[in-house]
Amino acid sequence: MGRPALEVADIFRAHGPAWREAQHGHLSLAQLKVMSAITQCRTAALGGHVLRCEGCRADQVSYNSCRNRHCPKCQSAAAQRWLDARQADLLPVEYYHVVFTLPAPLADIAYTNKVAIYGLLFDVAAEVLQTIATDPKHLGARIGATLVLHTWGSALTHHPHVHGIVPGGGLSADGGRWVACRPGFFLPVRVLSRLFRRRFLEELKQLHLAGKLRFFGEHEGLADAQVFKRWLAPMRKCEWVVYAKRPFAGPEAVLAYLSRYTHRVAISNSRLLALDERGVTFRWKDYRAKGRTRHKAMTLAPDEFMRRFLLHVLPSGFHRIRHYGLLANGNRRHNLATIRSLLVPHASTTSAGCDEAQANTEQAAAPPTFVCRHCGKPMLIVRLLEPDPAIRAPPHRFAV
Repeated sequence: MGRPALEVADIFRAHGPAWREAQHGHLSLAQLKVMSAITQCRTAALGGHVLRCEGCRADQVSYNSCRNRHCPKCQSAAAQRWLDARQADLLPVEYYHVVFTLPAPLADIAYTNKVAIYGLLFDVAAEVLQTIATDPKHLGARIGATLVLHTWGSALTHHPHVHGIVPGGGLSADGGRWVACRPGFFLPVRVLSRLFRRRFLEELKQLHLAGKLRFFGEHEGLADAQVFKRWLAPMRKCEWVVYAKRPFAGPEAVLAYLSRYTHRVAISNSRLLALDERGVTFRWKDYRAKGRTRHKAMTLAPDEFMRRFLLHVLPSGFHRIRHYGLLANGNRRHNLATIRSLLVPHASTTSAGCDEAQANTEQAAAPPTFVCRHCGKPMLIVRLLEPDPAIRAPPHRFAV
């Protein structure tokens, strides 16, 4: 695949230095690191290697990736590696997609409280799914869920929400039976929405009482408990958006969906249209419109484009993909084996041997890491290219 005509890296290279200087003191270290990583990705600055084709003997230089999770160029490979690891987790059941979204006023304060509020969004969404599912009036079973955080809207605005991928059923209380949900219906969205609203506001109030929220600018007054309580009041009455899609059409569709969502960044290079005297033009989807009019083009000044892109830089060490309930990392393998034994009798007695055979087959049939673009034969590394030693120095506020 050829290089896109325009990349986010091109915008940061052309306009980043001047904007970074103008924003001195207003950009976080994490944001500065993202700008640096994206501009240096797959350039000589990061080093690389010289490859030689076993067939036509052509040489090719391949520069290293930055591997930053916010880089549009690096995430497709990261997504594929993650998906390969998730293949074994799929169950032969329907899967459902649920979205939990924060109201706009809460999104405003979430930006300066990312760890606290994004973490709360994850945990409350997972708690609500599991609470409603265990209720005998609904499913009456213990479920598992994979949640993925997205913080952007299509126009790069700040729009925190989590996407949940949930198997359509769960284990009975005694763990001896698989309880399937009704075909085409997982859990009632209205019930999920009401409980999500109540539990999130309860936990948010506790964060405020514990002094774990920070407020700046127009929101500084919210540091006062009474002011914060009055500010929250309207949100106890408005509808919170919890959206459930139709079930996926089989396990392959689940993987296809995950490949698009798990490692997505705020904007892909493929959505960029132009960088010229007018600014940065990109494709976006207006969800309030219908039909073909949904797909539009937007032009932003380079400074505004970079500001919006960097809104979505996550705190260091913050996990944007999390597993809960039956899919929690600690007991996932045991729970999946139990479920398979209930869904497919005798599956557990042969799964270990099958897994080993499959691993051996995959290892034997593993494709070469590098393939010649001319003749398709494998390429071997014949020389390493050292990275620029300057990039290992401590990052500076200007020269990053």
